[in-house]
Amino acid sequence: MTPQRVTLITLGVADLDRSKAFYGALGWTPTADEGEVAFYQINGMALGLFGRDALASDQGRPDVPLGTGAMTLAQNFATETEVDTAFAAAIEAGATALKAPEKVFWGGYSGYYADPDGHVWELAHNPFWPLNPDGSLTLPKI
Repeated sequence: MTPQRVTLITLGVADLDRSKAFYGALGWTPTADEGEVAFYQINGMALGLFGRDALASDQGRPDVPLGTGAMTLAQNFATETEVDTAFAAAIEAGATALKAPEKVFWGGYSGYYADPDGHVWELAHNPFWPLNPDGSLTLPKI
C-alpha cells in the first residue's frame, strides 16, 4: 500500500443540482451520477459532490453541521494567462471572487474563488513546478 495518496475528495453541497450546473459550466462532466452523489474523474483520482446532510449522515454524524472554507483545492496551470482564463470562467459560472489572480510572494501567480457552496479553489501558475503533459503535477525532488 502507498500511504501518501488521495483517491477521492468529496465536497458536501447544499444543492447537488446547482453544484453540478456550476461545475458543468466550468467544463466538468460527471463520470458517474448516482442520484444523491456525482463523481468526476480527475487525473488519477476523483472528485465527488454529495448533499451536505447526506454526507454528514454517511460519516456517522447526522446532527453535525458541515462547514466550508477551512481548506483549499487547487488547480495549477502552465501560464498566467491560463489562470486568468480559468478565473474568469469560474466567475462567469457563478463563483464568488475571493482574490483576483496576481503575482504572489512565493514567485508565482494565483487567485482564489469560492464555489456556490463556499468551497475555496486556488488557481495558480507556479514556475517552479512544471506540469506534466496531462496537466498533472509531480513535485520536484528536494
